[in-house]
Amino acid sequence: MKIVVIDDDPTGSQTLHGCPLLLRWDVDVLRKGLRHPSPILFVLANTRALLPDAAAACNREICQSLQLAFAAEGLAPMDVLLVSRGDSTLRGHGVLEPQVINEELGPFDATLHVPAFLEGGRTTVNGVHLLDGVPVHTTSFALDKLFGYSTSDLASWLEEKSCGCIPAATVQRLSLAQLDGAAEPVAQRGGEGMRALLSWLGDLHDNQPTVVDAKRPEQLAALGRAVEQLRGSKRFLFRSAASLLNGLANLGPQPLGAEGLARMRRRDQLGVLLPGMVMVGSHVPLADVQLERLLEAPQCVGLELPVARLAQVLESSEADLLLADLERQWLAQLAVVLKSGRTPVLFSSRGELGFPSAVDRLRFGTALAQLMGRLAGALLPQLGYLISKGGITTHTLLAEGLGLVAVQLEGQLLPGLSLVRALTDGGQRQELPIVTFPGNLGDAQTLLDAWRLMEAC
Repeated sequence: MKIVVIDDDPTGSQTLHGCPLLLRWDVDVLRKGLRHPSPILFVLANTRALLPDAAAACNREICQSLQLAFAAEGLAPMDVLLVSRGDSTLRGHGVLEPQVINEELGPFDATLHVPAFLEGGRTTVNGVHLLDGVPVHTTSFALDKLFGYSTSDLASWLEEKSCGCIPAATVQRLSLAQLDGAAEPVAQRGGEGMRALLSWLGDLHDNQPTVVDAKRPEQLAALGRAVEQLRGSKRFLFRSAASLLNGLANLGPQPLGAEGLARMRRRDQLGVLLPGMVMVGSHVPLADVQLERLLEAPQCVGLELPVARLAQVLESSEADLLLADLERQWLAQLAVVLKSGRTPVLFSSRGELGFPSAVDRLRFGTALAQLMGRLAGALLPQLGYLISKGGITTHTLLAEGLGLVAVQLEGQLLPGLSLVRALTDGGQRQELPIVTFPGNLGDAQTLLDAWRLMEAC
């Protein structure tokens, strides 16, 4: 069975290793991805950076290309398990995207919503989604200006996000007790718990909206085994965060630990380690704290991109000329830091600007990410590694700044922090290790810890 994940930003593979992440979805690229020996394939849609209509159109286009690729590769619907990967703090198009996938690649017996990301302290208990034990709607993530919400009860959240099209009373819940029973060794109760879970899942039909509790990896692994046993008789669609993917794919232990991944840092022709660079585009409060802690390190030199000034430049009638001049100045400053052997930290000024509309907000965010990607791309020959924090920033870096079609997920440098390299062969350009760092992950020290690991090799 091939697991295909349509990911709304490039950090959703943060619990896995050894699989391809595609940055384009034309049929030939998808076919190559489907032939990769890994059981799981990611298509990086970056739809969290889009407004609803554009996100729906993007998912529709991906699904239509997938349908052609499946047919060309001889894959029947039951041979493929589809996952719409979303944020573990409930931001993004969590109802819209699975709805489009159902329309294009369905029908499904159920859509299972599994936002647990256990490695990051996100759990779901009694249908309520928690961050470190606190209802997620009480955290700063629920105040997101584009994707805010008012409840942590997932059934009510589905009703809110669907504007009442999914009434909370119609949502089923798969409980911790059911999953614990299915996770018990067969010798303990003769497999009674797994049989009960198979029966319960088997009764789902007509794309039943279902929320899944999860606190332990064993629970999600039991769900994965049940889904595999029902293959051929039931079709399920998942809207999930990263942890479920381990239960579905069962990849086994990661071959390389953090030190082995850090040793992928590039060297020059004389074998001398090249300096790294850090980019921070995320604006969640946690990212602010992590950036502040990193800049306390004497070897790190910050270069701030002033967002208010950039907004004025982009609105100017001479935007192209003014921006090109600023880019030359910033590139020169970054090059000086790299030449000194220190680590430049490129970051957008903290805080968020006010914009007349969501369209204007997203347009500016995209332009800012493109600027950061261009700066990194211009410095590529001088870099030993890159750490990129923020989903939109990272996707733009990979797809536009570095011009990549696909990357190979090598593994996790720290829990939830993926290290990727270009999938194609050849040249130093293709060997650059890039740490993809979600905006919402870790504690105050995690960005500093990731940098220290890459510097310690």
